[in-house]
Amino acid sequence: MKLNTMKRHFKEGARNIWRNGWMTVASVGAVTTTLILVGVFLVLMLNLNHIANELEGDVQIKALVELTAEQNDVNQIETKIKSIDEIESVEFLTKEEELKNLIESMGDQGKAWGLYEQDNPLNDAFVIKATDPLETETIANEIEQFDSVYRVNYGQEYVDSLFKFNEYARNIGLVLIIALVFTAIFLISNTIKITILARKKEIGIMKLVGATNNFIRWPFFVEGLLLGVLGSLLPIAVILVGYYFLTQNLGLMQQFDFVKILPFYPFAIQISALIIGIGATIGVWGSLMSVRKFLKV
Repeated sequence: MKLNTMKRHFKEGARNIWRNGWMTVASVGAVTTTLILVGVFLVLMLNLNHIANELEGDVQIKALVELTAEQNDVNQIETKIKSIDEIESVEFLTKEEELKNLIESMGDQGKAWGLYEQDNPLNDAFVIKATDPLETETIANEIEQFDSVYRVNYGQEYVDSLFKFNEYARNIGLVLIIALVFTAIFLISNTIKITILARKKEIGIMKLVGATNNFIRWPFFVEGLLLGVLGSLLPIAVILVGYYFLTQNLGLMQQFDFVKILPFYPFAIQISALIIGIGATIGVWGSLMSVRKFLKV
């Protein structure tokens, strides 16, 4: 396509934005309203996914060594664990270290465990992290079969519930966002269709004098693109202001240390690019869907 033709298409598309007046406002309003909802769900889903990944990353397997195990048995267990492909890290803790960690984790109540320093009832243990947290159960079951391994713990009930909740939350969030995007496309395509109706004869005449479909589509493509981008500006402003306020005040509101949302930067750039991209896609698709039926002359 020649540069002059491209300039003509962009100039015509921009002129249509101004020419349509209130219909442009209606189209931008439809995109804006929907993108605010889409943006809010995106923020929630991305942060939920981030929190879920953080929680999944904290899942550990603890393999307790039998009290009667010798040093050679411990070495063999460590060698077998490290030979598993899905292992990210392995740390060996003596029963003395285990007792110390227990006392520290319990605060003032842990002082009572100091009585057991001379006769420690705890087991030596291996703390294992899987490369893929979803493989935790499989790895735990494999390690449990090793000789001299007394027991394997990984918070079975908690971990299984966590993985199921994360999966459901991600799927539901994705479905809601897709549904909102298609709703926005439907709204804007119907809104733009009304503006195109006024130019139905103009399109028919252009077809009759030999204008190609692509030549007619391009100004509407540009118009839809601009409508989508314009409609994304207010949602970006609203979401960024709200998210900045949330990041600044979350420390005062949160009661759980594990709830750590994405930092404002670079998340602000990422969510802005996503919303502009979705807005532009909605505008272009809606516009092209609307003009398609009028090209059949």
